[in-house]
Amino acid sequence: MDPSLPPPRTGRERFLAVREWIVRRRRIALAQLLRGACYGAGTGAVGLIFVWVEHRM
Repeated sequence: MDPSLPPPRTGRERFLAVREWIVRRRRIALAQLLRGACYGAGTGAVGLIFVWVEHRM
């Protein structure tokens, strides 16, 4: 084994590390979902504005 590496996690430490990893990934996934929803809403709003302008001409 490489002495510069920390010892392997056991029991509760491993569980807490996995839990923290899942929490970090869930936050990233939710942030990406919110970002996509905002982009979709903006695109839809611009599309509706253009349709409204075309019908007014």
